[in-house]
Amino acid sequence: MKGSMSTDLGIITVNPEVIAKYAGSVAVECFGIVGMAAVNMKDGLVRLLKKDSLTHGIQVEISDDNALTLNFHVIVSYGVNILSVSDNLMSNVKYKVEEFTGMTVEKINIFVEGVRVID
Repeated sequence: MKGSMSTDLGIITVNPEVIAKYAGSVAVECFGIVGMAAVNMKDGLVRLLKKDSLTHGIQVEISDDNALTLNFHVIVSYGVNILSVSDNLMSNVKYKVEEFTGMTVEKINIFVEGVRVID
């Protein structure tokens, strides 16, 4: 479902792909996040996504009242505190996505799919 807002001049419609791409770019800037992960349900394998396909690691759901639910599948750096990295990711994404879209972020779910050592 697309998010829509009504203004004095007309209706603004936002595609969930746009929100996912923006949220992905914000997420990879956060400390401790190596990147987004894609999970192959058939094999159960996890792979790190390249910068141009960040949206595959994020699902965006828009409710009827334009509240967003974001699901992130991430790979974190080895040796970091996962709770601290997750809190940082949630606060950064919530603030920047709400500022970008004008919609409220109701919930952010983070699924840590793997750990990588950064060189």
